[in-house]
Amino acid sequence: MKNLIKIEEVAQFILGIFFFYILDYAWWWFPVLLLTPDVSMAGYLINSKIGAWIYNFFHHKALAIFFILAGYVLFNNTLSLIGAILLAHSAMDRIFGFGLKHEDGFKHTHLGNI
Repeated sequence: MKNLIKIEEVAQFILGIFFFYILDYAWWWFPVLLLTPDVSMAGYLINSKIGAWIYNFFHHKALAIFFILAGYVLFNNTLSLIGAILLAHSAMDRIFGFGLKHEDGFKHTHLGNI
C-alpha cells in the first residue's frame, strides 16, 4: 500500500511541475520556491496545536487546487504559481513520508510517525 500511495504522490508532484510548466516563469523559480511552504513550520514556535493547524493548512492539497483554479479563472499567473508550488511541495513531502500533522507533535503524522 505504501508504494501505491508513493506512486500517486509522484504523479501529483509531476502534475505540480506541469502546472508550473504551463505558466511563463523561468525554470529556476521552481526549485527556489519549492520549499517555501515549510515556512509554515514556524507555527510550532508558538505551540504544537497552532503549529499543526498552520502546517496542515499550507500543506493541504485543496488549498493548492483552489489557488490553481483561482489563478486560471482570474487570469492571474501568480495565484496559479502559488497553487503549483503548494501541490508539488505537498506531494513531495508525502513521497518522503511527511504527512499532515496531528496536534500532539510534529513527528506524529497521518502517514505514521516520522
